[in-house]
Amino acid sequence: MSDASDSSHESFAQSLQIAAEVLNEAAHEAAQEQAVATGADSGSGRWPVVPASFFGMVLGLVGIGDCWRAAHLAWGLPTLVSTIIMFIAFAVWAVLVVLYVGKWFWARSDALAEFYHPVQACFVALVPAATMFAGVAIAPQAHSLGVALFAIGAVIQVLYGVYFTGGAWRGNRDLGSATPALYLPTVTTNFISAFVGGYFGFQLLGAVFLGVGLLSWLSLESVVSHRLLFHHTLPLALRPTLGIMLAPPVVGLAGYLFITGGVDGPVPDLIGWGLLGYGLFQLLLIVRLMPFVAELPFNASYWAFSFGLTALIFDSVIFVVRGATGWITWLSGALFVVGNVVLAVLVIGTLIRLASGKLLPARLSTPNTGP
Repeated sequence: MSDASDSSHESFAQSLQIAAEVLNEAAHEAAQEQAVATGADSGSGRWPVVPASFFGMVLGLVGIGDCWRAAHLAWGLPTLVSTIIMFIAFAVWAVLVVLYVGKWFWARSDALAEFYHPVQACFVALVPAATMFAGVAIAPQAHSLGVALFAIGAVIQVLYGVYFTGGAWRGNRDLGSATPALYLPTVTTNFISAFVGGYFGFQLLGAVFLGVGLLSWLSLESVVSHRLLFHHTLPLALRPTLGIMLAPPVVGLAGYLFITGGVDGPVPDLIGWGLLGYGLFQLLLIVRLMPFVAELPFNASYWAFSFGLTALIFDSVIFVVRGATGWITWLSGALFVVGNVVLAVLVIGTLIRLASGKLLPARLSTPNTGP
């Protein structure tokens, strides 16, 4: 009886050991799958594989910070809010720069996959764009550093714009890759260069950048519109890129305003009102398309809406600062409130995904060749 009991205990112990091994193996496989999904597998040395598109967060944060700076001039709102937002934006930029540069050392295959991807390569242009905006964020506390960041960002965006466009002009590209992100390497970055150049007092240089951005925008607008109208429906993951459609007119307008006087300039002229009108029309289109976009659950790609929206708000408030009257006075206030709510939702949603370990997207496949 005792031998049978011992044998039973041994069998039970062996069963527990086998079950534990099975569970450990399953847990290991699940951890590997999660690591691949977040880009933190052994191939990347567990370095967080942060996509270049995350630099869009910096554009949105600095954008809303600029709105508060303008609101102080227009309505006397406290400067403390803009100061806090700008410090946060600068810190986010600094962290992202470290992670992005580190990706080229410790997750190089991921960096190359992004750099040569027909769509994701467009977002690489956000790195110098965010660098210039970081200069705007820190300028009141460190003006020389701000100018240096503008110079670095402006040079890099020109070099990357030439590299990207030169590769694209070789052809052999699928029309489906012509998403609104195509505006980023030449249109948005040059409009940002025009705005930041004017902000730091380089109006003539800003005008040069404005010309590059404007003509690039006109040449690409029909291409992107043709793709949206006549090609296959945007894949679910790319639908938030529709938010970029708002950026060209309103960021271009910000550049135009700041090479023609900035906050101390005259009442905006007809060109300014025309660009503002097209920006408002794009905003209405985006509102119309939000049910279509919202089929995708919230993730960091929704930050694509933040930059254009905050630029539109900023422009409208600057109109008031420069003496515009009438309906723009109440519209700018309404947009300011809406913009702050939208940015709060984006920040809270992003922090929730960060806390749950779901912020980083799936990794891209490694490319065979470059553009």
